[in-house]
Amino acid sequence: MIKNVLIPVLLVLLAMACNEVAEQQQLPVWGNPQVKERIVNGETVYDTVPHTISYFRLLDQDSTIITPESLEGKIHVADFFFTSCISICPIMSKQMKRVYEKYQSQDSLAIVSFSIDPEYDNVAVLSDHASRLGVTSNTWHFLTGDKDEIYDLAFNSYMTQRPADDPNDENNILHSGAFILVDTQKRIRGVYDGTIADQVDLLMKDIDKLLKEENANVQ
Repeated sequence: MIKNVLIPVLLVLLAMACNEVAEQQQLPVWGNPQVKERIVNGETVYDTVPHTISYFRLLDQDSTIITPESLEGKIHVADFFFTSCISICPIMSKQMKRVYEKYQSQDSLAIVSFSIDPEYDNVAVLSDHASRLGVTSNTWHFLTGDKDEIYDLAFNSYMTQRPADDPNDENNILHSGAFILVDTQKRIRGVYDGTIADQVDLLMKDIDKLLKEENANVQ
């Protein structure tokens, strides 16, 4: 009888321990690292450098210039959209607003939504878009600017965008719907499907985990 009681208890304790270990595990670092060499005391030393987000300089819906320095000390969630999109973008906006509403008073997190149709999505259009979504804090930046710069960020930094068959056809702009989680060192720590609520639930859990990791690194 004692054995029959102990086995379920031990299984519960084991499951709790496994869950605690899983919670403590750090999120992976995404992307292909580069190997760079340098000379130290006449010898060649090889350093592994992780993939990071490149520099950018864009305008948000309030005509504020946003660069990586604007996000200094913050983790951020990024996505790529355009305001005239009638396919997945409204779903993405609805899901990203859940993230915004949970973290809008959190100084350590920012959201950056890059328009992939910046020729139409100027500051005025993005300001109206933000207003329609009910975005009132500076947590969520809708960004516009040079199209080549934004597409380069999408392809080579955030690694989420894929080009249309005809890039000049505004009705043929393809995008993945990904939400990308980036740490304070500009490293990608997670990619999620922004059209699926369960994936965004996971994103928010990982945001909490990454915030704890960042706070632990500061202390």
